[in-house]
Amino acid sequence: MQRTQVAIIGAGPSGLMLGQLLHRHGIDSVVIERQSREYVEARIRAGLLEQGTVDLLHEAGVAARLEREKLVHDGIELAFDGRLHRVDFKALAHETVTIYGQTELQKDLGDARVASGAPIHHGAGEVAIHGFDGGRPRVSWLQDGVRQELECDFIAGCDGFHGVCRASVPSAEIQHHERVYPFGWLGILAEVPPVADELIYANHQRGFALCSMRSRTRSRYYLQCTLADRVEDWSDERFWEELAIRLPAERARGLVTGPSIEKSIAPLRSFVAEPMRFGRLFLVGDAAHIVPPTGAKGLNLAAADVRVLYRALVEFYRGGGETLLDEYSGRALRRVWKATRFSWWFTTLMHRFDDDAFSHKLQLAELDYLAGSRAAATALAENYVGLPFD
Repeated sequence: MQRTQVAIIGAGPSGLMLGQLLHRHGIDSVVIERQSREYVEARIRAGLLEQGTVDLLHEAGVAARLEREKLVHDGIELAFDGRLHRVDFKALAHETVTIYGQTELQKDLGDARVASGAPIHHGAGEVAIHGFDGGRPRVSWLQDGVRQELECDFIAGCDGFHGVCRASVPSAEIQHHERVYPFGWLGILAEVPPVADELIYANHQRGFALCSMRSRTRSRYYLQCTLADRVEDWSDERFWEELAIRLPAERARGLVTGPSIEKSIAPLRSFVAEPMRFGRLFLVGDAAHIVPPTGAKGLNLAAADVRVLYRALVEFYRGGGETLLDEYSGRALRRVWKATRFSWWFTTLMHRFDDDAFSHKLQLAELDYLAGSRAAATALAENYVGLPFD
């Protein structure tokens, strides 16, 4: 039977980031991933990083390409009622955000794992975790048809919303809190320059729209759609026409269109599982919480979990005991719930929930208040750039 100090289930950004940080502190880990590396790196995901996440990537030694290619944004634009209002993060919260695609970050982390020589097993089937409620946790899986077993001190469940780790916790020991939203996001990726230098969040009577980017030549755009919509219902031409309608005329005129290179529909939900520690098992990132993408908090929350957990593990292996490990769930959840609140608030502010004109007028009134109140704009800016770690 194999042996390691920390077994990491899942080779997404949180799993690889945790493994890289532990490696730099001399702590052994084995990463176990159900999918191939090519599959994981091809997934289209987020692209906005808080400064705390950027700092953690520097700490992990994987920020060289990010620093060469990143775009730094000082604010966002809010579009509503035919108007544009800019929220200046730098002036209001004294912080910026960084644009760098999660697909690129995934490649950087994968390269770092390979360069470290630390074990990583892609294509692992029938992954199961055992004994995490006692002193001898272990992981089993099938690799090329052969059953493998791994003993460890701790298990980090970085395997996402549908992973095995949270599902392995007895239902009596975990609480699930969930809000499912009655719409989805239709997103496209296209090799066209962004319509603006910063992100645009649009509240429109036909539904929400978001203009985002991955680089100066690659754009990511989203439209609020119904849960009954299918990707096949939306030609590129129809998408671009609808996006232009939902943008103020001054931005729509500058919209550059082109063929999509990826198109997908994602449902939106808020989800929190608590606690996030069960004996020797720690849930990290999407395994414990999901937020709607409106506030760009998903990847950043995962990085915050990693920060708390890796420092607790370093303290433990340096002989400092389990105090920080015992505090992991409480510390992580304080940040999770604040980000969940912000993501819920921003989603309800910007999206069309029904055809009720009264509700839409209230949204416009709140946006108008936000545009005229430094205090309200500061609250948005502080939450968007990322609340400080406790």
